[in-house]
Amino acid sequence: MEASDKRVETLRPLLMQTLRLDDERWREFVSVKKHLVYFNSFFNTKDALNLFVWLKADGGGGAGLDFPSAGHKVVCLAKTHRDVMRAENMAAALLMEEVHADDVLTFISALTQEVICPLLSNPANEAGWAPGAAEETLDLMERLKNRALVVKAQKEGWTFLPLPKRLHDDQERTPCDVKLLHACEGLIIEWAGLVSDFLRQNPARPLPEGLEPRPSEEFDFWSNRLRNLELILQQMTSAGAQRVASLLGSAEGAYRSALKDMHADAQKGLAEARDADDNLRPLRCEVERLELLEYPQLRDNTAAVMQTVHGLWIGSRFHCKPCWIVVLLQEICNLFIHRSREFLNGQEVMRGLVSDPAQVLDDVRVVTLTLQTLKDKYIHHRTLLEQQDGGLHRWEFPSHLVFSRLDDFLIRLQSIQEVYRVRLQFQLEQVVVAGGRGRMWTAVVEGVCRDFLRELQFLSDCEYDASEPADQSFPEQASSFQEHVSHLEARLVSILRGTLDECYLPSAAVKVVNVFGPLLQRPAIRDRLRSQLSRLVELVLKELDQVRALVKSKSKKDVSSKFRSSPAVTLRWAQQLMLRAHNVLHNFQTVQHLCAESCETVRQKFQTIADLLLDIRSSVRQEWSRRLDRDAAAALQLPLVQEQQSVLGIPCGQKLEALLSDLKQASWEKDLELRPQVADILQRRRDIGKSYLSLTDIVASYNQVVGGALPVELPLIQDGLEEQRRSLLELRNSTWTSKGVHELIEKKRRSLDVFFSSVNEARANMAAMRDITQGWAGLPLLHRSGHFLERGGATEESYTRVREDGDRVIRLTAENSVLYGVQDQTSPVWLVYLDHVDQMVQDGVLQMLLHSLNFLSQNMTPTSFGGALLQVLLQLQLTGSVFDPSLTSDLTEVLKSFIADIHAAAALPPRVSAARPGNYQEALRDDAELAALEKEVMLRLQEANEEAERLRADLDRFSPLWQSHKRTVMDDFLKYGRQLEEGEEDVDEAPPTLADFQREIHALQKQLREVNELEDYDLVHGWLQVDLQPFKDALRLFINNWISLYTQHLLKLVRQSMSRRSVDDEDEEAEKSSARHFPLTETIMLLETVNVEVPELTTLLQS
Repeated sequence: MEASDKRVETLRPLLMQTLRLDDERWREFVSVKKHLVYFNSFFNTKDALNLFVWLKADGGGGAGLDFPSAGHKVVCLAKTHRDVMRAENMAAALLMEEVHADDVLTFISALTQEVICPLLSNPANEAGWAPGAAEETLDLMERLKNRALVVKAQKEGWTFLPLPKRLHDDQERTPCDVKLLHACEGLIIEWAGLVSDFLRQNPARPLPEGLEPRPSEEFDFWSNRLRNLELILQQMTSAGAQRVASLLGSAEGAYRSALKDMHADAQKGLAEARDADDNLRPLRCEVERLELLEYPQLRDNTAAVMQTVHGLWIGSRFHCKPCWIVVLLQEICNLFIHRSREFLNGQEVMRGLVSDPAQVLDDVRVVTLTLQTLKDKYIHHRTLLEQQDGGLHRWEFPSHLVFSRLDDFLIRLQSIQEVYRVRLQFQLEQVVVAGGRGRMWTAVVEGVCRDFLRELQFLSDCEYDASEPADQSFPEQASSFQEHVSHLEARLVSILRGTLDECYLPSAAVKVVNVFGPLLQRPAIRDRLRSQLSRLVELVLKELDQVRALVKSKSKKDVSSKFRSSPAVTLRWAQQLMLRAHNVLHNFQTVQHLCAESCETVRQKFQTIADLLLDIRSSVRQEWSRRLDRDAAAALQLPLVQEQQSVLGIPCGQKLEALLSDLKQASWEKDLELRPQVADILQRRRDIGKSYLSLTDIVASYNQVVGGALPVELPLIQDGLEEQRRSLLELRNSTWTSKGVHELIEKKRRSLDVFFSSVNEARANMAAMRDITQGWAGLPLLHRSGHFLERGGATEESYTRVREDGDRVIRLTAENSVLYGVQDQTSPVWLVYLDHVDQMVQDGVLQMLLHSLNFLSQNMTPTSFGGALLQVLLQLQLTGSVFDPSLTSDLTEVLKSFIADIHAAAALPPRVSAARPGNYQEALRDDAELAALEKEVMLRLQEANEEAERLRADLDRFSPLWQSHKRTVMDDFLKYGRQLEEGEEDVDEAPPTLADFQREIHALQKQLREVNELEDYDLVHGWLQVDLQPFKDALRLFINNWISLYTQHLLKLVRQSMSRRSVDDEDEEAEKSSARHFPLTETIMLLETVNVEVPELTTLLQS
């Protein structure tokens, strides 16, 4: 049969739509030869009544004459009657129904019982059938129905025992109904097969098939077995089954005994199942609890599981057989293996090589320890069973039967652990090698690291489950990985040899070993570095020899030299040497596992050094103890204070400081032996130190008050100072060993603090007053607004500050009178103090005035470059050029007003001393410095006036422009062709030519250019700015008026000539007679040079 058969093509769209097959899937479906064979049998064979087409799990289609055992969706094609299926009768003879896999058995039984069997039982449908064919077909359908019910029950987990249909018929039966008897006998055979098959079911069956059952499947097996056997016995004792037994008993055949045996086997199986289910219930509870625990908790619960198995072995009648207990133990192992693989996330276990190897390795170790604990508990209970009851219940089966798969899993875990150990040992990402060629070695290490990580990434990206013992992909790839690691080890050995050979200090070699420490744990690397490790030991021994030589040289030097270092320094030196030797030993101890044969030699050398240093320390401590006793006796018997030339001092200061320093260092030495006196001082060291510091502060404060007193201040504090002196000199009667010396010193300190704080506060006020008056020297009493001096503004701010500062000086002076305890404000000593303050204020005011006058004087010199201070305008009036304001009167008054403002500041601060009359301005009125500066300023003003006058005189060269009378000058020009000089008479008339006009106009334009080239501002004498813009503007106006005078005359002549030409229309004659014989063209061109247009010429050209 071909795939292109019309009958197949007719079914194609229906099947493709129902099963959701695309064109490619359909072509694959019809290309399978057996599918076409099934279609051919269904279409061309009368006995083939049904054809089943289903959808497989992979999305393809399947076909068969029997109902499929697996299929997500099934399409049943059925014939309405026995006949060959042709394309012409397919529409009438074919039934099609879609059946889901879950309802197939119900469908078959329902179809048979409710459709097919009633059709076959109807005599009207037997027409055309052979005799007995309908009855035979009916029996076949009945068997099909029973088979469907049996399979459905098996699928639901129980056993169905069918009964013959004739047993329920209401028609009368003869005692020896042969057909019914045969049906019952066949039924007994079927029952025996069903019961026998069920009883032969074994919970151990999945193990030989390669499956991995867990205890839950064992528990479910026995609970289902118990329930099923109860149902079987219930069916065998039902009314229908009793009729069958009665019928077989009446026939006295062999099938009755078979029925009895079947019933006995079921009873026996029920007892076994009940016993197993009851005895497995405690283990089931333990396993269920085990499955709820976190994996790290499993290890602590393995004992309970094995204890329950132990009890099951002893208490059960059926599970006391080795075959059953081995299966149960294998299932428990499978449970632990399953939980372990879940915990390790088997598919992802190798991903941890890149992400978190340490964590995964810890997890693998937890799993290994848990599984090993399970085996240990098994061995423990196996031993107990051998010792219990004389070994009556001992396990006689070999352990490898139980743990064969678990041992394979442990071996696989060991392989995984080895890979992860290699990963953690090859921690090369952060390795940096120091030294002269460190950069080169670091680059080589980085190359090894890249190769290792590339191979590691390849192993990490595996798609298989490395935790599955049955999968051999991991061992093959792990073996390849180990080979690659062996090559990398050879490269790392070369690197380590080179780096260790370049180390000349043991510390450097130890650092290299520590950097590559995990790698040196690998025997393949460690064994190849024997010579380098031996050299490391030699470096350690050499360093210890150097320390020993230093110790011996120090001992000889102290014996032969009269200059010895202090005991504390010597002890510190010994401590440093001990620390150096200890560091060498510590460095060696970090690598001693690599060179264990040299450990004893190194320890002996270190012990020798330690003994030498201990002897030195002992002798130094004894000498130090004796010296401390002598120093303490010398320092503590001297008086506390002494006076020399009105200055107080501490006679034992330096000795006491040295003693306290030695005691401080001695306190660090715990086992230093001290004399009783020194030990007592050591206990009181802090109190003595505090007292010494207090006394030092007291003496320094007193000396500071005495040494820093002003002549005007000393009479004010003389009484208090003498009282403090007598009080402090009382300390001459006390020593550091006197009773209550600390309290006495504190009492003196409190008394002096009161006096000292008053004096210091008064001196701070004096310093503040000094700062105030000295700060006046920088106050700006002159204010610039823009570029010039201006009155007001900042000057008023300075006035306010001077006034406020003066008031503050008065307040501070009043505070000092209280601090000094002045009772009489008119006392001579206080008046002298006030005069001193008053003079200080007057000096500050003087410096303030001098600063401002110096500012004027310095900025009024030609070389000051300080910019303009004042400005005047140069204006052109009818009488000539003048300055505004006037230099001789107005400007002098302005400058004097600035000087007056400066002097006015001296009157602002109030007078401190009432004994001095007037204010500070009056006191400074006759000051020579101020007078000299004022004189110098006025001299600068006079010099500026003279220079400004010279500037104005220089600009008078333009005076003819505003002094000459235009009409007179123009008349002389038109009559004589030039301007007559003063006193010139009897000059012949010579009318001007066009060249004369041109000469005069050019001369005026030259003067205009000179005026434009003048600066707008001129700085006179470096400080007086002259504004020339008004003067320049007036000059330009005069010059333009003179030019206009000449151009207007020429323009008038041109217009006259143009008017005659337009009337006479005689070009040549008009040109000769026009403009007093001035050429018209040249005249017009001359006018155009001064930007004068001739309107008539424009009109003429347009016409």
